[in-house]
Amino acid sequence: MAENATLARPYAEAVFRLADASDALGPWSVTMRVMAQVVAHPDMQECLAKYDLTGPQLQELFLSLCPGELSAEARNFVGLLIEYDRLPLLPEIFGQFETLKNEREGVVDAQITTAFALDAGQLSSLVADLEKRFKRKINPQVSIDSDLIGGVRVVIGDEVIDGSVRGKLNAMATGLLAS
Repeated sequence: MAENATLARPYAEAVFRLADASDALGPWSVTMRVMAQVVAHPDMQECLAKYDLTGPQLQELFLSLCPGELSAEARNFVGLLIEYDRLPLLPEIFGQFETLKNEREGVVDAQITTAFALDAGQLSSLVADLEKRFKRKINPQVSIDSDLIGGVRVVIGDEVIDGSVRGKLNAMATGLLAS
């Protein structure tokens, strides 16, 4: 939803600036992931939708559900989100934070879909080839889709590399129909 992305952007940018200034992008990434998972949990979603909790009650509940101790800055951030009724935006804020972090670190996410599971050697070889081609560090997100029949399909940003058997069959069918 574009509205959520727009609402989340200033919070993501603020957390990114805070984390970057204190050279803590990694720890903040972990913290943001945990907080986003807590908010996204169905029980928390139900609690946010059904119950009329005060800000302090909601903050106490939320912090009690986060594993480990959150830093003072993270607790303050949660309080700010609750105060402005933006806590449900945490998954979107986390996503935008990760995008900013990856840009800073020169990393790009790659959605790699294969017909069969790749062993560690195959995956590292594929990632090395992709890093050479894109001249950036690759963060692989691997999934298996048996409908591909064989091969691999890679999506990086808006670029698609389809080396799957299914993709080649579709291309052949399109070529034959166009003739």
